[in-house]
Amino acid sequence: MRMESVLKKIFSGKNDEEIHNEFIKFSRGIFNNRYLIQAKKQKDSWSIKTGYEFANFFVRKCLSRIAGEIDLKGAVVYTGRLDDIKIPISRVKQFMGVKQYIIETKVKASEVLDLMNKHPKAFYALSFKFEDGELKIKAKAPKSAKPSNKGDGEPKGNFCALKTKDKEIISDLFFDFPDFKEIQIKHSLNIEEIILPKEVEDPVKLRELSKRKGKIIREIKVDGKSDKKEVSFEA
Repeated sequence: MRMESVLKKIFSGKNDEEIHNEFIKFSRGIFNNRYLIQAKKQKDSWSIKTGYEFANFFVRKCLSRIAGEIDLKGAVVYTGRLDDIKIPISRVKQFMGVKQYIIETKVKASEVLDLMNKHPKAFYALSFKFEDGELKIKAKAPKSAKPSNKGDGEPKGNFCALKTKDKEIISDLFFDFPDFKEIQIKHSLNIEEIILPKEVEDPVKLRELSKRKGKIIREIKVDGKSDKKEVSFEA
């Protein structure tokens, strides 16, 4: 089964648990400058920079192409416990209930993928090199999702940096403009309604089971041209 990013799924009219989990953190409101992407085509590869939202997708996608071991560095950020983690941990940092499991080790790619499958809600800020590229992600927790203010500056998608020859990643991120020399994309989320589940009183379950309904606006600048798309969603 082909691995797809949350945005690709939404704009393709799909809906699943991963999409639902992606939007749990959002309240009602307008969230500008999300899912930032910029890329340049190089001779036989692409150089990509994005916001934090693509971290888990990149880690999983790149690791799925690796059969052996990698030198892994970074952090797994999680509010839960990782008692079953088999990857060596250098140390654990904790602040406001959020744990950062600091990693710097050599490990099998399959062991990291197993951890991601067991704990899909964790944030994997991991960096490593592979045969035809390199992934660098800032080893820290992403900022909490807050509605945008008028004073928000020009967006910068520099949390993740990926050099790759993988055409599948390009066709996923740039599904509307896969052939380009240089491209920049930003998204605005308008969460119009939060649909609460019936007969649920536990506040934790209420938050996890509530659905977000709204729109995503995709603004694109590609090789000197501009384009805009919009999609409605409920997840």
